[in-house]
Amino acid sequence: MQMLLLEDVFRMGGGYVLNFSDKTFGNFFREEVGVDIDHPLYSLEGGSKAKRFRYFVQNESLPAVVKAIKALWEYRKALMERDGERETLANIDARMEALVSSIGGQWDKPPASPPPSATVLTPDKVTGFTKRLLDLGSLAPHRRGYAFEEFLRDLFDAYRLEAHKAFRNRGEQIDGSFQLDGHTYLLEAKWQNAPSDAADLHVFQGKIGEKSDWSRGLFVSYAGFSADGLAAFGRAKRIICMDGLDMHESLARGISLEKLLRDKARKAAETGLPFVRVSDL
Repeated sequence: MQMLLLEDVFRMGGGYVLNFSDKTFGNFFREEVGVDIDHPLYSLEGGSKAKRFRYFVQNESLPAVVKAIKALWEYRKALMERDGERETLANIDARMEALVSSIGGQWDKPPASPPPSATVLTPDKVTGFTKRLLDLGSLAPHRRGYAFEEFLRDLFDAYRLEAHKAFRNRGEQIDGSFQLDGHTYLLEAKWQNAPSDAADLHVFQGKIGEKSDWSRGLFVSYAGFSADGLAAFGRAKRIICMDGLDMHESLARGISLEKLLRDKARKAAETGLPFVRVSDL
């Protein structure tokens, strides 16, 4: 069972081990493990990299095996990071820790990430954003839409969420994007008199669905969302929703935008509901 896990982790199909050539595999073991994996001893059951590593694991001293597994694991992590590759093996850190512990080794756990600290705006900035939000209502409709996007971008920037301006892909308009906790959120911003309905939500969900799997969406509708529209839209989508009252209440209560978005994303994950008001979080 342990060997099967190592074969999956180190991609040993077809006689390979990760992306090593015979030469780099030998160099790696000499430099990182202090073992000559090219010695004929390790080729008693075959000369491929996978067969030599398998013989090494099954016959070498446990400290040497632990050292090799940990060195290969670190190399694998660096390789995946370089190639922008996401982990596909479920619960792999815990499984590797259990494997190494079972043969008397100690797994080096990565240091725990500190909880994200919320950005706190000064009272003057809060007052300024609140006034800008209220003043938007006096603008002409055409100007108001662009001003709303600018307001949101400035608000995201104030919370250091790396906001990007609106951009156009072929056949579609995206009102902007921002980063939160390593996730990219695409933005839809609407300022209209009527609440957004199911059609608006489905159009935005369609845009998200055309992007990378890790993309998420934030739909900001100043007038809110119709109850029938939310019901028709359904649950378990990749977007969260916010309205004008949410923004006003979060500013008035001193709730950071980061916390508001995290709480909305968590509630959506727990309930499947894309829109939950600030007062219900």
